[in-house]
Amino acid sequence: MCGISALFSLDQFDVAPYIHPMNDLIRHRGPDDEGYTLFLQNKRDKVILGGEDSPDSIYQSSLPYAPKESIKEWPKLPCRLALGHRRLSILDLSPAGHQPMISPDERYTIIYNGEIYNYVELREELATIGYTFKSDTDTEVILAAYSKWGPDCLHRFNGMFAFVLFDTQKQQVFAARDRFGIKPLYYWFSPKGFLAFASEIKQFSVLPGWRAVLNDHRIYEFFARSWQDHTRETLFEGVNQLQGGEFAQFLLPDIRLSLPIQKWYELKPQETDLDFEESAERFKVLFYDSIRLQMRADVPIGTGLSGGLDSSSIVCVINELLREKGTQTLQNTFSSCSHIDAYDERPFIEEVARKTRVKTHFTFPSLKKLFDTFDKILWHQDEPSLDTRIYAEWCVFKMVSEDSSVKVTLEGHGADELMAGYPVFFKGRLQNLLMQGRWMELIREYISIRKVHSNNPHLSLTSGLRKLITGSGRQTYTFKPSWLNVSYEEDNISSYINNGKSVNDMSRVQLLHSSLPAQLHWADRDSMAHSVECRVPFLDHRIVEFIMGRPEDFKIKNGVTKQILRKSMSDKLPEKVAQRMDKMGYVTPEEVWVKNDAPDLFMKRVKQALEQSKGKLNTDLILENASKIIYGTVPYDPALWRVISFGTWMDRFSIE
Repeated sequence: MCGISALFSLDQFDVAPYIHPMNDLIRHRGPDDEGYTLFLQNKRDKVILGGEDSPDSIYQSSLPYAPKESIKEWPKLPCRLALGHRRLSILDLSPAGHQPMISPDERYTIIYNGEIYNYVELREELATIGYTFKSDTDTEVILAAYSKWGPDCLHRFNGMFAFVLFDTQKQQVFAARDRFGIKPLYYWFSPKGFLAFASEIKQFSVLPGWRAVLNDHRIYEFFARSWQDHTRETLFEGVNQLQGGEFAQFLLPDIRLSLPIQKWYELKPQETDLDFEESAERFKVLFYDSIRLQMRADVPIGTGLSGGLDSSSIVCVINELLREKGTQTLQNTFSSCSHIDAYDERPFIEEVARKTRVKTHFTFPSLKKLFDTFDKILWHQDEPSLDTRIYAEWCVFKMVSEDSSVKVTLEGHGADELMAGYPVFFKGRLQNLLMQGRWMELIREYISIRKVHSNNPHLSLTSGLRKLITGSGRQTYTFKPSWLNVSYEEDNISSYINNGKSVNDMSRVQLLHSSLPAQLHWADRDSMAHSVECRVPFLDHRIVEFIMGRPEDFKIKNGVTKQILRKSMSDKLPEKVAQRMDKMGYVTPEEVWVKNDAPDLFMKRVKQALEQSKGKLNTDLILENASKIIYGTVPYDPALWRVISFGTWMDRFSIE
């Protein structure tokens, strides 16, 4: 797991002075090593350099891509192309894992962030056709695979990745991102005449021509719809990202103001005739294999454990696989908890711990520490946060980094989107039954939902069915776009996101556009801020494609969500966890903090944020609504936190 930086001159701009400052901003992503490959203006010569964090063993290595001197000692001759890398050592901890890595024929140079979990199998396949490997890294496997198959190699990878590869023979750049966008890859065209790629947006801030300008359209969607990372655009005007399943390929210096981006992966459900029992068994096989692959590491691994179905399933499977291997090492789990019972997952976590005998670690996020830390969190996130859940996850990874030797954790992200874990999926289930005219099943399902989820306010006896079917009960926020002083327009994706008529439609939208992309952004930044790698076994593409091809009653039936997961894990999970019907995850008692613990502090932070927002928000309207929420009887609205987050972000990044 790493961080990458790349600069490509489009004219005669010298990029040499900027690659080190750019790379230095993401030291947290890779404190174990740093490396640079610079291509001089004559198009033939290149320079291989290390940095202050490069161990002596790197400089002493005889590998052809090992540096012999530091970038700080280099005379900085004019360069047309510069690649930088920060390494968090996970596989092959030796100098052989150094990057940028260069192919044996010196044709290809790569900077890479991620993990290819099936690299062992691919390595064996490539070895049989004559490739001789010099390392035990997945990086070298990517180089060999690209050399053999070109862009088609992407379809062979099972993993999370973002990389930039330069072909010196063709003078061609190839940049790619994994299927679901688990690892980030941003790009920006400087008006000074160069193109930059980066793992984090902040890296662009040290480059010539940079201005931090607000993207009004995206900030509208952030406030009004709670969307982030659903398009190529970011909240910074002019800064874009490759989306999941995309690559860009172009010749230098033919590229100018836009990238020729292609889609290499489309989510295609795997249709089969398997019944529910058979499907549950097939999912179990895939799930075990995904976790087995993602346990590959040369450093200790652990698990984020919320107490829900998803993370508990991962913990129980890992525990079984460790026993099969005969290891005596206890699995480490990491959990965010609360001293407020309604927000505390410890009763469920303790059930899992009793069954598996894992070594548990607990953190208790506090309001004071949140505000003390928030500037730092936003700096790492690059963009404002939708709510305070991001802080709970931050605390978990901080604990991993400080309280253990663990450098890799497996997390449950993606399971709710894939297997209909959120209450909103009930709407899709009922709508689909209605559209198919399955009236009796519709009534039975609604009665079951009411019985199982009697505390759901959207399912009242008088209006619940009407609201779920028509959409009139969709949550609306107290804060409306009318108090946004920005110009905006409806995105073409809006109708698509809001009009899912079935469980599988809604799953696709949440996986690719709405819920999951934002979660993956938060998880990547929270984990890498603490030099920890976060893996997500539910997003193995084989699992996603298989589950997306299952009938929706394999996910929701009789008012119970995640049917196929519950069935497959029925003999593995503690009964109390297996029968959970509520959904919590990493949460904070945000409403309690606002209304009970520190209302004056929150109002102070709202006022401060409005001052920092540079006129983008309507102060009078927001203060009126904030007062009703904080001091009155108006229900809590998460938009309140988004105001605080937005203003703080505007100030932290000096947004224009």
